[in-house]
Amino acid sequence: MTLMLHHLLGDRRAASAAEFALVLPLLILLLFGIIDTGRFFWQLNETEKATQMGARMAIVTTPVSPDLVEASYVAGTVKSGDLIPSSALGTIECNSGGCLCKVDPCPFSNSTVDTTAFNTIVTRMSQMNPLISPSKVVISYSGSGFGYAGAADETMDVQPLVTVTVRDMRFKPIALLGFAGWNLPAASATLTAEDSSGTFSN
Repeated sequence: MTLMLHHLLGDRRAASAAEFALVLPLLILLLFGIIDTGRFFWQLNETEKATQMGARMAIVTTPVSPDLVEASYVAGTVKSGDLIPSSALGTIECNSGGCLCKVDPCPFSNSTVDTTAFNTIVTRMSQMNPLISPSKVVISYSGSGFGYAGAADETMDVQPLVTVTVRDMRFKPIALLGFAGWNLPAASATLTAEDSSGTFSN
């Protein structure tokens, strides 16, 4: 019995398997960590590209703020045909629930949002990143110094800077089995409004 026990304690034939079993969880964690790092930057890049697409769509389609479209800037020292100064418009922020004046002056303090125009932009963005939903998108308008008071056509007088922002996008690592995650940094893109009418962008 003593001899058998001595041979059993001295047996090293399964040492490699035992060591591998100890190291395997760390190797798997490292592998998933590498994959998750790539996924994180891929999703971040997708979101940034989506905001660029959204900004491009927003400047050539109907603005999501109906009151901004209808606002007249012919007042005081600004006469019909004058260039609208950037100080004539503060910052209007619109989300899926409505529009709010964040920085004065604005044509309104709060207003409704054109849901059709808003969803057109979000739909275009979701083609780049399907995880983007209307609740995660904010579209802002601010003074640019472009546009002429009393525009003769049906487009809005002012041609504002349009900023499309995506925030609260959630990243869930594979390594944590989807039980935990964190928000990606907010991504935004800004362009100057162009024709600002219609529902199609080329």
